[in-house]
Amino acid sequence: MATEVSATVEELDVVIIGAGISGIGAATYFSRELPGKSLVVLEGRADIGGTWDLFRYPGIRSDSNLHTFGYEFKPWLHEHAIADAHLIKDYLQETLTENRLTDLVRFRHRVVGAEWSTEEGRWTLTVEATDADGTTTTKSIRAGWVFAATGYYRYDEGYSPQFPGREDFAGTVVHPQHWPEGLDYTGKKVVIIGSGATAITMVPAMLKGPGAAAHVTMLQRTPTYIASMPRVDSVALLLTKMLGDKRGYAATRWKNIWLERAQVLLLRRFPKVGRRLIRRDNVKRLPVGYDVDKHFNPPYNPWDQRLCLAPDGDFFDVIKAGTASVATDKIVRFTDTGILLESGEELPADIIVTATGLNMQLFSGMPIVVDGKEVDITQSYAYRGMLLSGIPNWAMAIGYTTSSWTLKVSLMCRYFIDLLKHMDAHGYDQAVPVAPSGLESRPVMDLQSGYAQRGAKYLPKQGPAAPWRVAMSYQEDARALRGPVFDEHLSFGRTQERRPAHV
Repeated sequence: MATEVSATVEELDVVIIGAGISGIGAATYFSRELPGKSLVVLEGRADIGGTWDLFRYPGIRSDSNLHTFGYEFKPWLHEHAIADAHLIKDYLQETLTENRLTDLVRFRHRVVGAEWSTEEGRWTLTVEATDADGTTTTKSIRAGWVFAATGYYRYDEGYSPQFPGREDFAGTVVHPQHWPEGLDYTGKKVVIIGSGATAITMVPAMLKGPGAAAHVTMLQRTPTYIASMPRVDSVALLLTKMLGDKRGYAATRWKNIWLERAQVLLLRRFPKVGRRLIRRDNVKRLPVGYDVDKHFNPPYNPWDQRLCLAPDGDFFDVIKAGTASVATDKIVRFTDTGILLESGEELPADIIVTATGLNMQLFSGMPIVVDGKEVDITQSYAYRGMLLSGIPNWAMAIGYTTSSWTLKVSLMCRYFIDLLKHMDAHGYDQAVPVAPSGLESRPVMDLQSGYAQRGAKYLPKQGPAAPWRVAMSYQEDARALRGPVFDEHLSFGRTQERRPAHV
């Protein structure tokens, strides 16, 4: 692969990093509301979609309803409220096309470094641009603002523990994040290690159609809460029929925002009631006499970790049919024919799927340098959930963990627009949050999930109260992010000689 260096430096007002659901949403909002700003979306991969393009494992789908996971400005019209990845990706492409944003996205443009100069009031991004023939050119792009829509996990590496005896296993071991194209599991015995959303999705998906596996076992160390949810939202269909596409979608979105919030509050405030309700549904869907308490009775309360969804109860259906099973035990080692458990049982397998989670990483791990000094983002505090203390003119798109991701991103984009308009009106070109001395710190993610606990040491902090506490409620953020754009914690500035917006 050839590598070249470009001497040309491009100047832009706003650079969005990432062409997933957050980046495409941001590009739409900014192009509409900030028409005088030059804008580009840099995507390191060869296609849009982010998560929905990267993951190719069987059954990949949303774990949130698309009436809230979708954009407020573009109705979700497919009858499936819980949607497969290809439908979500089509929706994103439609968004780009309908808003004439296709030319704003530059593929195979990977941002590998960012340096801020207070004197110049600009970011200089180092970008590796790879052509179709494999030639990589290193470019410099200068920008007034960076909006990082890069997600929160490593795209090039999933989390996979080192299991003893892995080299002895004679079959295939695969991680869902790196699913090989054309993997044939027809008639095979499959063991999926893990019980998160990925595993709950894959179990029924690998048992569908003519290429179905012979049997799929989900092996978990501890149980997970699994709730059934209709794949088709009949109320949404009725509202759309009565009110039309746009108003019906808006009404459905409003309904689901409040319904989701009520469910989270109920489960967190009354965990015993929530546990009983989920267990009752599990018992109803599983075979008579099934050991529900062994396999579906977690040691933690609902929403201490994210709930998993089974659309139309498909996960329970395959257990009831006998084509899938759940094993709750600890792994001793891999053997040549399967997995030996602490109980002494050996699970036979032709294919082992390590659905063991993600590796957390912000901004693709790129170094961020402010005035010649590399910033340790783990020492920064999140301001209003989207700016970082000590890092000027840098916004990040991080969605909700207890609700649809995109709900928070839409509010962030509106705040970002208001902030830039305020700065333009007052002649500022720099904004940076300044955390109070001695501010109490807490992990930025409010979950006890394994990936959240592992990733805490790589992520910024949050404080105990607004604006330094990261809200996980749309209702709370709607007030905080639609209010005044500044307070005593946000410092503004301007360069000595203001340059034109475009150079």
